[in-house]
Amino acid sequence: MPAIPFKAEVHGTPELATIELHGDVNAAAEAALAAAYREVAALGASAIVLDFSDTAYINSTGIALIVRLLADGRKDRREVRACGLSPHYVEIFQITRLSDYMRIFDDQASATAAGVVVTAGGER
Repeated sequence: MPAIPFKAEVHGTPELATIELHGDVNAAAEAALAAAYREVAALGASAIVLDFSDTAYINSTGIALIVRLLADGRKDRREVRACGLSPHYVEIFQITRLSDYMRIFDDQASATAAGVVVTAGGER
């Protein structure tokens, strides 16, 4: 099966930004995902929702890219959430313990409605 080209769309506010992921999350997604994170950082968003609703495939390199984005978010004191994952990828996020570091929601509406978590220093 041929890979579905990846693209990321960012929208949101300084409080909460959403990165809608479209296509396969693999090595080819690296530049677009990094650019989307930079766009979120430029917004100054306190939290990010990664919306996987239009993503059918994530390989191990894609998981590594998500881990990198999560690490950047933690370094920048920016909460990262996920939504729209298939049951298979929810299980993968649990096995890899990504779910220990990001809240997972069924859909974008519930991820957006959850409110922003305040960091230990109270900066957000």
